[in-house]
Amino acid sequence: MKIYELRDNDKFRWICTFACVLVSGFMQALIIQMFMNPINLLSSGFTGVALLVEKITSAVFGFSFPVSVGMLVLNIPVALFCSKHISRRFTGFSMLQVAFASFFLRVLDFSPLFEDVLLNVIFGGFLYGIMTVIALKGNASTGGTDFVALYISNKKGKSIWSYVFVFNAVLIVIFGCMFGWEYAGYSILFQFVSTKTIDSFYHRYERMTMQITTTKPDEVIQAYVAEYRHGLSRVDGVGGYSGKKISLLHTVVSSYEIQDIAKLMRKTDPHAVINTFKSQDFYGGFYLKPIE
Repeated sequence: MKIYELRDNDKFRWICTFACVLVSGFMQALIIQMFMNPINLLSSGFTGVALLVEKITSAVFGFSFPVSVGMLVLNIPVALFCSKHISRRFTGFSMLQVAFASFFLRVLDFSPLFEDVLLNVIFGGFLYGIMTVIALKGNASTGGTDFVALYISNKKGKSIWSYVFVFNAVLIVIFGCMFGWEYAGYSILFQFVSTKTIDSFYHRYERMTMQITTTKPDEVIQAYVAEYRHGLSRVDGVGGYSGKKISLLHTVVSSYEIQDIAKLMRKTDPHAVINTFKSQDFYGGFYLKPIE
């Protein structure tokens, strides 16, 4: 029975990831055509490099190197490297996202939604961040610098999206030197909005402290260590109001695990009291589940 459940669950995860990748690729093409191209904005990461190459070849050499082709060419070498250090499944779906975005860019044609530059920058930047989060939540990415960011984040155990913003800012400075500073400034604002959106909605590398008060410590601990690989400490005491023996359990987990862990503990002890708060700094060994 468990084998069939595992297969069904794995199939569901593949379907969810494919759906996230498809939606993300469609959104990326839509944002580029509807919000970015009309006001000459530069995108982030390798998509931005592909857009910059297209603009340089058009202005200097008199021909246009397709953005869709540039996205694929730039992403393939990084994908091959990251497939050995992250996971082949993750890399494969990320490249599928890039392929979808390239395909939609070639076959679809969206008209601008706003005429106002700031509306395009703010809404476009926000939606670009949401698009990236959708791919990441589905255990994929938008390729390019996402590969590098996730590889380093997994090594260091913390988010480095702010460093990605610095890389994008350098790219935009080059863009500004060649094509004018006004739209380079708008592009940096676009990148800032999209980066902050990712930081706000993607919390894989945030650590949370959980404090659990329970009268069934042995059962709760047994259920917890059977499912998770985090350390757990226990302090026995007496309830100040009830006078009964209680135990205070303490553990640090990843933010995306909070709901599942709380559900597991409340199932084991329905009367358990669980308090969670963000861990600002953490020193010591910490298990971070690999990206699948």
